[in-house]
Amino acid sequence: MNQQLQNRHFNILLLFGIAGLILLLRAMQLQIIDDTFKIKADAVAMSKYTIYPARGLIYDRNGKLLTNNTPVYDLMVIYNQVSPKMDTAKFCRLLGIDKEDFKRRLNKDFKRDIRYSKIKPFVFMSKIPPVVFTRFQESLYEFPGFFAQIRNIRTYPVKNAAHVLGYITEVDDEDIKNSKGVYSLGDYIGASGLEAVYEEELRGIKGTRYVLKDNLGRDIGSFQEGRFDTLPQSGMDLVSSLDIELQAYAEELMQNKKGAVVAIEPSTGEILTFLSSPTYDPNLMVINNERGKHFNQLQTDSLKPLFNRAVMAQYPPGSIFKTAVGMIGMQMGVIQPGTGFPCPGYYANSSSDVRKCRSHPYPSRVAIGLQWSCNSYFFRTFKMIVDKYGYTEPEAGLDTMVNYLHKFGLGHPLGIDFPGEKSGNTPDSKYYDKIYPKERGAWRSPTIISLGIGQGEIELTTVQMANLAAQIANRGYYYIPHFARQFKNGETTIPPDEKYTTKIDNGIDKAYVDEVAKGMELVVAEGTARSSQIPGVAMAGKTGTVQNPHGEDHSTFIAFAPADNPKIAIAVYVENAGGGGRYAAPIASLIIEKYLKGEIDDSRKWREQQILDANLLDTRPRRVTVSRPAIPAPETTTAEPVEN
Repeated sequence: MNQQLQNRHFNILLLFGIAGLILLLRAMQLQIIDDTFKIKADAVAMSKYTIYPARGLIYDRNGKLLTNNTPVYDLMVIYNQVSPKMDTAKFCRLLGIDKEDFKRRLNKDFKRDIRYSKIKPFVFMSKIPPVVFTRFQESLYEFPGFFAQIRNIRTYPVKNAAHVLGYITEVDDEDIKNSKGVYSLGDYIGASGLEAVYEEELRGIKGTRYVLKDNLGRDIGSFQEGRFDTLPQSGMDLVSSLDIELQAYAEELMQNKKGAVVAIEPSTGEILTFLSSPTYDPNLMVINNERGKHFNQLQTDSLKPLFNRAVMAQYPPGSIFKTAVGMIGMQMGVIQPGTGFPCPGYYANSSSDVRKCRSHPYPSRVAIGLQWSCNSYFFRTFKMIVDKYGYTEPEAGLDTMVNYLHKFGLGHPLGIDFPGEKSGNTPDSKYYDKIYPKERGAWRSPTIISLGIGQGEIELTTVQMANLAAQIANRGYYYIPHFARQFKNGETTIPPDEKYTTKIDNGIDKAYVDEVAKGMELVVAEGTARSSQIPGVAMAGKTGTVQNPHGEDHSTFIAFAPADNPKIAIAVYVENAGGGGRYAAPIASLIIEKYLKGEIDDSRKWREQQILDANLLDTRPRRVTVSRPAIPAPETTTAEPVEN
């Protein structure tokens, strides 16, 4: 009996011993090995501060600064730490708000809005200017639960290139949801232009600082001596291809005109000038109290200054498209460089379908046809392309042509490093099968003959037109147009994506491109753009007049220069401006001269003044008034022929 009692006593002691050992080991885990609970306990008296990085800067190709980072302050608040005894009247007076505004900013829907918590900081007031915050900061200690967080917003030392640079804005719920923790409420993100395209490179990486608080919500020191703190990493700087002085000059020439200008360095594909007109001062989109008003004004403006005509407007190219028709016609073997066609001043599909041309010398070869922009020549060439496999088999001929156009970078986005790029339209046989009845023979080459001179359903963007000029300048190849020259991360230099340095062949033999380039030289030397010659510079170009059923025709021009060693290729499109030689060609030639020579020759100052004074927006005042001395025109000037 005693033995049984002893055994029971031993078992009880053993059970208590094991239980005590388990508790001891658990206590050791919680207090020594695993500090999770300690951290949770500390977190009750700890605040997490986000340290925002400096956003990467953007420069032009010559090192000129295009963006600035300007500090502003966000006033943060932790609801549960706000003292009901604080001097609310003084608080409001210092910040320039009233008590109703104070209540609205402080009292959130904590139960239903997951963005807000009573124990976590949220933005009470954002974008406080430094002058206001300096006054408020002196009394900040009087307002428990409030603390400041410095931020940077974009400002612009230049008043140009608004569409290129873009702007930043606050993230929305969708941005936060898709960012996988990168963005949180109140963060800024690139919304358009280069700010949006290179957001990942420019934004940097946020840092974090953990601070201990006393029972009044005051900072009393770093949490665990900064063990968990992280430093912010600044965004990379972007060196862009843009020449901001050339951009500013182009914008000046395009004042009071609708349209677009894109200039490219042919040997690299780097974009030198890229503008949509009308434009606006990028400083209107600086994040401040006036931004909403400015944005609404721009958005409701009937001239649509926020619409980027350089990549989003899809225009019929007009006669500049004859360069493509000529190259493809020669490559497909339906014509040769020396092929000539008689032009009686018109082209007749039938007695009821007669299309006009002008009076000009006999187009004895492709170059001469381009020199005088002979409609008859390129109607015939286009018809031969479409009918190459038989008059009753237009699908094969047209689709072969469209395949070449795609190799030119037409009919699809080029893939430039810029948002919103449209594809244009290079209609193929499937396109016309949808337009016309399904029965075989519903359309033939005469049905679509307008394509031969860049009219009808063909549409290009201005950047595609400029790239067409660049590949002719290069005699048959191009690089995808792009803005990024390099990124800088401290002393480290990072090149742009490899695709922008990869040569793309357009599928046309060099001899055929040479013939078209020669024709473009003749256009400027003796043809439809001879009044836009640049003293001392051989320029190759092609004018275009785009028929507009809704008003004045559109004026367009592509060019490159110098003709034998091209440094710049350009496309200019001016809406409702008449013939290509009237506005587009002189604007392009002035931009080219400015880029190559740095100034405009005295003999052309009158032309420059004429363009600057031209207001094609009858109902609108000039955006900028430029005072220039009156310069008389020469006694005699040569007028170029008017295109059909």
